[in-house]
Amino acid sequence: MKVLLTGANGQLGHCFEDIFPSDWQLLATNSQQLDITDGLVVDNFVALHRPDAIVNAAAYTAVDKAEDEYELAYKVNAVGPKNLAAAAKKYHAKLVHVSTDYVFDGTKRSPYLEDDLTNPVNVYGETKRAGELSVLDNYSSAIVIRTSWVFSEYGNNFVKTMLKLSQTRPELTIIDDQLGCPTYAGDIAKTILDMLMNDIQGGIYHYCGDEATSWFLFAKEIFDIALDQNLLFQAPVVSPINCQSFPTKAKRPLYSVMSMDKMKKHNLSGSNWKKQLISCISKIKSI
Repeated sequence: MKVLLTGANGQLGHCFEDIFPSDWQLLATNSQQLDITDGLVVDNFVALHRPDAIVNAAAYTAVDKAEDEYELAYKVNAVGPKNLAAAAKKYHAKLVHVSTDYVFDGTKRSPYLEDDLTNPVNVYGETKRAGELSVLDNYSSAIVIRTSWVFSEYGNNFVKTMLKLSQTRPELTIIDDQLGCPTYAGDIAKTILDMLMNDIQGGIYHYCGDEATSWFLFAKEIFDIALDQNLLFQAPVVSPINCQSFPTKAKRPLYSVMSMDKMKKHNLSGSNWKKQLISCISKIKSI
């Protein structure tokens, strides 16, 4: 299978390349190599290379900056996916598009299902939801995977931020009233490959960590593992705070736990994030 990957420089893109089958052909592109926001460029690229599948891991993910950069976020998160969907349909390629838990407003108190009402509370979530709609409106056979709290040994993420802060900050206050599911990018990549191999039906799917937690508890888990691996001599003292005590430009959903039931019907299990966190920190240590 020939697969076109967008967003190759991101966390998911790097992990996707790491596990990509050696007997398949990968066209890994970044924004310089393929501007997904330009419909003609996308059409010409797909027409030239004729991939069997397109995996869109490209996204504008700076949640707070998006509040001031709506137009750019919308182009990358909504217009780009629309262009890819149109080209995938035209040239008969499968399409997997990656979305987010931030399409929900966080008012629910049980895991979100794929057909639950979306109601984004920030620009990032709004543009990602627009991307979902533009993909499925243009190509009903496309797969949209919503995921959450992505971490890996690559790029910028909460795990690497916590480890970096621990070098200079003896005390940290971390938000404890936002609940979600950390997800290892490598597990998302593996799930995408499994879905392509098994020709899974199009539509929206949730894929995330197998256990809900808060940012505070996630941080404590990171520091416990870092201590066990001798990456830290002493962990910071971590104290819980609520989000009202730590205002950010963009509002976040207080609860964005997602149900994996639909994925499990296809024998695809959630990301065992605690196990993968141990492996991830070990890799960060060796980089």
